[in-house]
Amino acid sequence: MDVNQPLALLAGLTPAQFMRRHWQKKPLLVRQAIPGFVPFLSRPALFKLAAQEQVESRLIVQNAKGWTMKHGPVPPKTVPPLSQEGWTLLVQGVDLHEAAGHELLQQFRFVPDARLDDLMISFATPGGGVGPHFDSYDVFLFQASGRRRWKIGRQKDFTLQEDVPLKILQNFEPEEEFVLEAGDMLYLPPRYAHDGIAEAGVGPDGKATECMTYSIGFRTPGQKELAAEMLHRLAEFSEEAPESCEAELRAVRSPRLYRDPTQPATATPAALPECLVSFARQAVQEALKDPLAMACALGEYMTEPKPSVWFDEPDQEWDGAAAKAGHCAIALNARTRMMYDSDHIFINGESYRAKGADASLMQRLADQRQLSASELRKASKAALALLGDWQEAGWLEQVWPESATD
Repeated sequence: MDVNQPLALLAGLTPAQFMRRHWQKKPLLVRQAIPGFVPFLSRPALFKLAAQEQVESRLIVQNAKGWTMKHGPVPPKTVPPLSQEGWTLLVQGVDLHEAAGHELLQQFRFVPDARLDDLMISFATPGGGVGPHFDSYDVFLFQASGRRRWKIGRQKDFTLQEDVPLKILQNFEPEEEFVLEAGDMLYLPPRYAHDGIAEAGVGPDGKATECMTYSIGFRTPGQKELAAEMLHRLAEFSEEAPESCEAELRAVRSPRLYRDPTQPATATPAALPECLVSFARQAVQEALKDPLAMACALGEYMTEPKPSVWFDEPDQEWDGAAAKAGHCAIALNARTRMMYDSDHIFINGESYRAKGADASLMQRLADQRQLSASELRKASKAALALLGDWQEAGWLEQVWPESATD
C-alpha cells in the first residue's frame, strides 16, 4: 500500500496523514468512505452465522425492564421479531468466516497487522444499541446499510452503571452528534465515549433499510498480559528447539536447577529463602537478556490464532515442482496471521529464523499475503519445503493459472 496516496476511505487524507493527525489522537468523520457499498452478508446469512457454535456472537435487548445480554450461539428462533425495537445482534470475527470480510480488513493495513484485530457486524432494529460506552482500542465504525445516530465525547467520568450486563457509562456527556448513512464511517481513538442508536430509514427503492454497522477493531495488549506471556514463552524456549527455515533458532540447553549447598537448618520453614529469591530474580534477568528470544516470544504471541480458529486440510497435496517451475502462485489463508522482524518469520504462533533471499521472499508473502508465480520461482528448496508444510497445515494454498495473477 502506498501510504502517501490519498484515500476516499480516509476523507481524502493519505494513510500517513491520518496516522499522524488522527490515530490515537482525535476522531475523524468520513462521508462516503466506500461509496455504493453493498453489504456482503444479508440479514438471514448473518443470523445463520450467529447460530454457529464456533462463531462468537451476542444478542442484546433493551426494554422497559432494562438490558439483557445472551452469548451465542444464537439460534434463529431466539432472535426477537424484526418489528420489536431496541435489540442488537453482534457477530464477532466475521473476517474469519467470510472472504469478503477479510478483503474489507485489507483496506486498513496501513496500520500494522500486529494491531489489526477483526471485523464485527452489528445488526440493530430502530432504537437498538449497546448503550453509551468506551473501548480500550481504536475502532472504525463503518455504516454498511441503514442509519445510525452516534453521540461521542471525551469522557472524564468513567463510572459504569451497576447491575447491568454491559459496561454502560453512568454519566455520559456527549460533545458531538452525527447521523451515519450507508457508506459513511467514523473513526474513534481509544477511550473516546460513544453511543450509537439505530434509526429507521428508507432506501431509494422506498423500502425500509436495515441498520448494519461494521466495526473494524484493533488489538491493544495490556502491559501485564504481555509481560506474563513473554515470561511464559521465554521459559519454554529453554526446553524446546523449534523448527527453522535455515538453522535452529535456539539450541537445547540443560536446565539450570536451583542448588543451595550452604542452606543452614531453619527454625522458620515457611520463610522464603533469600537465596531462592535471588535465583528467581537472576532467572528472569537472564531470560530477558536474549534479544532473539524476546523477539520470538513477541512474534509468536502476536501471530497466535484465536482459540476459535481452525484450519481445514487442503483438497490437494503440495506440488513443489509446479511451484518451483512457476506454474502456480500461493496465497495465505484468511485465518493465517503472518509477521516478521529483521531475523525471523512468524506464522500462526510459530517462529523461523530466516536470512537472505528467502527472508525477503517470506517478508513479501507476509506483506502481500500472496506470492505470484514469478516470485515463487525464486524460492530455495528449503523455502519451498517449508511452504509445503504450511500448505499441508491449511495455512496457505496453491493458486493455479485460472485464478492466479503473475
